[in-house]
Amino acid sequence: MAGSAAAIGFDRERAFYPTVLIVIASYYVLFSAMGPSRRTLIIEIVVAGGFLLIAVLGFRKNFWLIVAALIGHGVFDFVHRFFIVNPGVPHWWSGFCLAFDALLGVFLAVRLMRHPERVSFEGG
Repeated sequence: MAGSAAAIGFDRERAFYPTVLIVIASYYVLFSAMGPSRRTLIIEIVVAGGFLLIAVLGFRKNFWLIVAALIGHGVFDFVHRFFIVNPGVPHWWSGFCLAFDALLGVFLAVRLMRHPERVSFEGG
């Protein structure tokens, strides 16, 4: 996905990686909406809201926040089941999402190091 987005040029848009972060974080909200627990839904909305806030700050101030949040979300995927009971999450999701998030974070970090003028800037 990241390679295709880079080859096509989608990731040249400032909002691409922050938007992907927001979408990634929203999946747990979707999974909890499919389940019976309102409490879990509220917890997942709060957590996703935190990632949304980091996406906005990263977009406006420093794209390295997006890198940290993507890798951080991968860590979150690994520990999610220990802190939040969400029966809507498929059993394979944590491993898949951990790998995707971490790889995307590393991919973005490499892009930032190679071409900092493209996505790392102040202002907004």
